[in-house]
Amino acid sequence: MRTRVFAFSFLLLFVSAAFTQNTDWSAVEKALGRTGKQLPGGVIKFGMPRTDLDVRLRGIRLEAPFALGSWVAFMGTPSQAMLMGDLVLTESELQPVIAKLEEGGLQVSAIHNHVVGEVPHVMYTHIGGHGDAAQLAKALHDALALTKTPMPSGAPAATPKLAFDRAVIEQALGRTGTLAGDVLQFSIPRPEKIEEGGMQLSPAMGTGIAINFEAALNGEVATTGDFVLLGDEVNKVIKALKSQGIEVTALHNHMLDDNPRLFFMHFWGVGEPAKIAAAMKAGVDETAASKK
Repeated sequence: MRTRVFAFSFLLLFVSAAFTQNTDWSAVEKALGRTGKQLPGGVIKFGMPRTDLDVRLRGIRLEAPFALGSWVAFMGTPSQAMLMGDLVLTESELQPVIAKLEEGGLQVSAIHNHVVGEVPHVMYTHIGGHGDAAQLAKALHDALALTKTPMPSGAPAATPKLAFDRAVIEQALGRTGTLAGDVLQFSIPRPEKIEEGGMQLSPAMGTGIAINFEAALNGEVATTGDFVLLGDEVNKVIKALKSQGIEVTALHNHMLDDNPRLFFMHFWGVGEPAKIAAAMKAGVDETAASKK
């Protein structure tokens, strides 16, 4: 059995190196009924924001790109692919979706919270799979059908109208973010070679530090996301964030066979944009990703 697993992992490494550009993922898009975004490294990623949910935390409505963004990504080739993703689920959706995922041959690798005290409560279910990409996509499609996850509307995206000064945050972090609706997002890759099941992962597969900002009340901003950490970084980052008034809300794994072993730390903070961004930089500075 161990020999077969190694051989399959080696095959995945070979085919992902051979087909990193212009991979035809049309069968996956057809099976999911969604259009994905082609990313470097032969990755296609699908965002599935839970815009149907009205989730609030301490008077702040959580925008879908801020904290309610289901996603899934594929890499490798259509015939030998790796799938990874994270599904945002209500409590009533959780058990039916888990059963459907297992029935379709997908793996559940983590189930947990990201923030604390949100109403209604939502759960985050991390998933993985290997094999024929279209079959994996069909299994995911069937699981999503048990939720109220919206299908793409086809309507053009609204022009972002940030209620805070983006430049203040970018200057404090020393990085340039991207906009997803009215949310400012930062993705900071780790410097290490990260593998799952023997296959090297692109940062687009969820291995980068994610920091999001949205408008709060009275000119303040809220922040959430996750720090992707090695074991010896965990408590350094906790200390850095807590010293800046940021709440640490969850610490857990996302994968089952990652190398090096990674820990994902979720957080929550509200305050003046420059102060909150400086707190995020203090956390990043305690990681090897600060050198990226």
